[in-house]
Amino acid sequence: MASDRPTTKIIAGKYKGKILELPSLDVTRSSKARLKESLFNVLQFDIIDKIFIESFAGSGSIGLEAISRGAKRAYFIEKDRNSYQILLKNCKAVEMEKCQTVQANTFVQTPLILDFLKSSKDEIVLYVDPPFDYRDGMDDIYVQSFDMIRNIELDNIFIVIIEHVSSLEMPEVLGRFTLNKTKTFGKSALSYYFYTQE
Repeated sequence: MASDRPTTKIIAGKYKGKILELPSLDVTRSSKARLKESLFNVLQFDIIDKIFIESFAGSGSIGLEAISRGAKRAYFIEKDRNSYQILLKNCKAVEMEKCQTVQANTFVQTPLILDFLKSSKDEIVLYVDPPFDYRDGMDDIYVQSFDMIRNIELDNIFIVIIEHVSSLEMPEVLGRFTLNKTKTFGKSALSYYFYTQE
């Protein structure tokens, strides 16, 4: 029997066309293809040999796209058990050796992973995609996400990208990071923060 689960595809790179499963949409939403394409058009070759961290990973489609396009390694953090099982399945379908998956609270685990990578010579791309959950204290999840980014003290962060509801006014500065640009895609938007040299 064919699965009626929603799917997405890797857009480009080594694993172009590879089909990824998506969790049920009431738990996590798939990042739109247009948004994902725009993200990697911005990053382009800057993704090659970087460490990619996807907080609130869901299906892992952003981090797996990064691996397909040459990222050295990807860390995925996902709390929801069902979404995490799909994430594992997708990682195995692409390149498990380059995937480090953690089923945990993003606000606890992301700082731990960053701390682990602080002496790495590799540059890090941090992608933070809090769930759009209007029922359950949505504002708080952004406040927590902003606080998490403000507290980053690493020197080897290449860029922080936040996927967010497009109506949200984004802070100009988050700790060491300064807003470079925001691109909007209907209800979703991407904001790019670069490390500010002191």
